[in-house]
Amino acid sequence: MKIFSLYTALLLCCLLGGFQLTTAAQTKDSTSLGGRWGVEGRADKISDKISKQVGLDRDQYQKIYAINEDIIRRRDVIHTNKELPKKERMQQLKALDSERSQRFKNVLTATQYKRWNDWEMRKKEHLEAKMEKKRQRKQAARE
Repeated sequence: MKIFSLYTALLLCCLLGGFQLTTAAQTKDSTSLGGRWGVEGRADKISDKISKQVGLDRDQYQKIYAINEDIIRRRDVIHTNKELPKKERMQQLKALDSERSQRFKNVLTATQYKRWNDWEMRKKEHLEAKMEKKRQRKQAARE
């Protein structure tokens, strides 16, 4: 009888510990808007990609990181404001993109800026092609 109670108590402790760990992990990740990436993590990731594409030096990297962090914070505010109409939200996001581009122009050299701009255009073209395929699949499913 004592062995059965000991095993039951041990099993109960393990289950409670597991629930506590699961709850802690969920609350930690759900606080940031970007899923598992916070503002700093997303800014770092984007800045790393830009650095690989255009070859930034240390000073440029720090400036690009600061710009990305600022823009991401402001984008998050726009995304969380559900009172804005969709059209207004899209206009504000486009304005942020053009501001980012202008700020990058002040940090990057002419060749670096051209490389970055070409890379951005390729990304946009890829996204548009992907969206077009999705539209075609939806349309084919309707017919």
